[in-house]
Amino acid sequence: MISNQILQNAIDGIKGIARADLCVADVDGKIVASTTFQSNYTAEILEFVKSPADSQEIQNSQFFKIYDEQQLEYILICVGSGENSYLVGKMAAFQIQGLVVAYKERFDKDNFIKNLLLDNLLLVDIYGRAKRLRIQTDARRVVMIVENGEDKDENCLELVKNIIGNDKREFVTAVDETNVVIVKDMTDDQDMSEVDKTAREIVTCLTKEGMKNVRVSYGTPVNEIKDVSRSYKEAKMAMDVGKIFFDERNVVAYAELGIGRLIYQLPIPLCKLFIKEIFDGVNPDDFDEETLVTIAKFFENSLNVSETSRQLFIHRNTLVYRLDKIEKITGLDLRTFDDAITFNIAMMVVKYMKYMETFEY
Repeated sequence: MISNQILQNAIDGIKGIARADLCVADVDGKIVASTTFQSNYTAEILEFVKSPADSQEIQNSQFFKIYDEQQLEYILICVGSGENSYLVGKMAAFQIQGLVVAYKERFDKDNFIKNLLLDNLLLVDIYGRAKRLRIQTDARRVVMIVENGEDKDENCLELVKNIIGNDKREFVTAVDETNVVIVKDMTDDQDMSEVDKTAREIVTCLTKEGMKNVRVSYGTPVNEIKDVSRSYKEAKMAMDVGKIFFDERNVVAYAELGIGRLIYQLPIPLCKLFIKEIFDGVNPDDFDEETLVTIAKFFENSLNVSETSRQLFIHRNTLVYRLDKIEKITGLDLRTFDDAITFNIAMMVVKYMKYMETFEY
């Protein structure tokens, strides 16, 4: 449905050109937009709605009907009688009729994209509706998700639309109250660095608008419109997995999730069994901050003892002592590749389990 503000802007523009007062009302006689005058036309509008005529002069004013697919939507009134008022009213009615069609098409496209993302369409319906809405079916596209963190700002959708611009090949919509979804069009010569650049621009712009904890995720490109939902699912997983394993990042790509993507799909009972087997009764939460920082830095430096001790500003023997202490507690020697991998995966599983517990309760 076209907004009343759009209608108001349209008739204000026409008045500025034609110097004629106009009024738009719904079929119940309620005025939804007008140019300064406040005449009460309720009775005349209701009478005109019932009549078979599409235009009529009533009470020295020109009345016109505006339809939405044969359904009467609005009544336009041009104040004044005579040929000039009729012509102005006819042109205004034509203009508003065009707006109704355009905004209905936009609504239909938005509804189509939402159902496409959520896998609510049959394959035959996807291509049939895309053709009717003049949406290219074989374009290269990628789906991005913008989350506004704790602030459920209603302006987020409009702000993202402004950032993306007026390119009709790209679609911006909202499938729920927390996320804005972008179906971004990509040319054949564009790579994912362009998508990443757009994601960072969105984060920067929304943050400048005062929004907190803005995060953007994106999936992998697809070449067929039927596969857009797959890219959306990838972007959605990237958003969730990013919060668990890459909480310091505000832009996360599905292709960068690594082993976190696999851990995210593990059932919790299996995770608990794995942790029990690895740590054998040791609670990973009991590790102190010093131990956790040491482990993180050791992994960051690819198990290099010398470089890790240098960056931690500690003696090499001190680092060896800490690693021996971890081996004594867990039975895993982090200086060996296999044990280091096992320990790292186990800690990621613990992080995943904590996140799921918070999410559930």
